[in-house]
Amino acid sequence: MAMSFAAACAHGAAPVIPALPAIDAETRRLMSEEDVKGLALAVIDGGEVVHTAAYGLRNVERRLPLTPDTVMYGASLTKPMIAYLVLQLVDEGSFDLDRPLAAYLPKPLPDYEEFADLATDERWRLLTARHVLNHSTGFANFRWIEDDGKLRFRANPGARYGYSGEGFYILQLALEEGLGLALEAEAQRRIFGPFGLTRTSLQWRADFADDLADGYAIDGAFEPHDERLRPSAAGSMDTTISDQSKLWSAVIRGEGLSKDARAELVRPQLDIRSMRQFPSHLDWTDPRGPEIGLSAGLGLVTYQDDAGLAWFKGGHNDWTGNMVVCQERRLRCIVLLSNSVRAERIYSRLVRFVLGETRTPWWWEYGEEPQ
Repeated sequence: MAMSFAAACAHGAAPVIPALPAIDAETRRLMSEEDVKGLALAVIDGGEVVHTAAYGLRNVERRLPLTPDTVMYGASLTKPMIAYLVLQLVDEGSFDLDRPLAAYLPKPLPDYEEFADLATDERWRLLTARHVLNHSTGFANFRWIEDDGKLRFRANPGARYGYSGEGFYILQLALEEGLGLALEAEAQRRIFGPFGLTRTSLQWRADFADDLADGYAIDGAFEPHDERLRPSAAGSMDTTISDQSKLWSAVIRGEGLSKDARAELVRPQLDIRSMRQFPSHLDWTDPRGPEIGLSAGLGLVTYQDDAGLAWFKGGHNDWTGNMVVCQERRLRCIVLLSNSVRAERIYSRLVRFVLGETRTPWWWEYGEEPQ
């Protein structure tokens, strides 16, 4: 008989991943229970992909099935990929996580029209890539959240965790204007190509149209896939579960990075004490974060599990729900992509079914404790 999760931990052994047909059956059951339109899943164990599958529909109206090669919106799963790319530049000595981003730019940041709102606040001079990647820029997630729609500092850079896509725009500007890199080409050269991601891009490709997932809101409302014509470090990645399985298996093994750079990716760098991730600009406090060592790594969030260091990253909009949860010592991950945001209602149960009991802070990620 298989050892229970608690018994396995007590004996220092990893709980056994459930049989693949059982994972498929449980996924379909949970999808039916919560009316999830389409969901794709990958399981990584010991650093190797052991299961990749897709369930449901990529387009409900036309009854088109979701497949492992269906192109789906990666959303903010883009951010840790950008962190990985930046760490490769750090390895090569062409970029420094702690050098002000302004030092890479040919002109002052407020002289760029997109960042003119910062002209009267000199704190833009302090921003570094580390602040961007561990979400301590001091910005709200996006400027349109502000009452006047203007970009402003709500905290000093480095002072506290506050999830922000805005910082990634500045980091991208430093890479493109300062280092002369084309972000999509660089991602293909450094990550997508070497890791074998053939249907992944930071901008729309015409060949994606033949097998493409449309989106579905919490009420089931349809939203066509957004063709993002310009790469965005904050979240423009189109991808497939087949490609994501390759990406995260490479990340958990540390391929393409030095040992020190890979350690920096998942090193707990900034305590997270908020009761939930969003709205990110509100300065909540909650004891549950410190209890599990909830912290920012680079482009992802870390915590302490029974298995040791663990980390996760979500990707979300009104029609998309993505999640990656990894256990560092076991080289074990579950990767979840969905074109139906209702999938976020089942992720805690699905992760528990595959990985066993974890301390993943669902209460923080989604603002409540899913059942």
